[in-house]
Amino acid sequence: MADDEYDPPLEARRLLRSARVGTLATSDKGHPFASLVTPACLPDGSLAILVSKLSEHTRHLAADPRCSVLLAGVPETVNPQTTPRVTFIGSAEVVEDKKLRARFLTVHPYAELYAGFGDFSFWRIKPEALRLVGGFGRAYRLKASDVAPDPEAMKAVLAAEAGILEHCNRDHAAALAAIAGSAGDWRMVAVDVDGFDLALEERVVRIPFAAPVKDAAEVRRELVRMVTEGRGG
Repeated sequence: MADDEYDPPLEARRLLRSARVGTLATSDKGHPFASLVTPACLPDGSLAILVSKLSEHTRHLAADPRCSVLLAGVPETVNPQTTPRVTFIGSAEVVEDKKLRARFLTVHPYAELYAGFGDFSFWRIKPEALRLVGGFGRAYRLKASDVAPDPEAMKAVLAAEAGILEHCNRDHAAALAAIAGSAGDWRMVAVDVDGFDLALEERVVRIPFAAPVKDAAEVRRELVRMVTEGRGG
């Protein structure tokens, strides 16, 4: 991608949406503490995590909700410094929200085994700022408002999501497999303005759109384009 085509806010959001694992940084009485978490990006760009009350980082968040999460992509070369990554800076809060729970388990279906345990709770981390490093020579400080999706587009796609999932899974199984690039009973399990998630049993992969969409009609156009490309047309 040429530098004049590089869109830092969009690239940061794509990293957030595709990440399945991250490093959470909390404060242990003023001392930095890093731990592994499995985030799920919500439609509005905030992050959801599922953590145990027995964990050190959960106790830290209860005392001081300020935190950050480092999320990394795939390195461009053998040099790890070419890895695109974003540091998501925000504040965490415990939430009891069925939609957040469903979105998290869509991305991490294996977590269904312990999501209902009494010592586990869902937390939402709202962004306050982000630091994107897209590789050598690409470092950007971003505000939360820079990365937030268009609210009207987000609302329109969310309203159409259930219908899109039902239609694609019922009528276009072969097309989904073509998009995934491998055979199998792939199902579309989530869609947002930036792309969608396909699942094969407990494997979930992120498929980004070429550009953010505004409504169901644009989702359809993107899917048609992807199927055509997936089939070599």
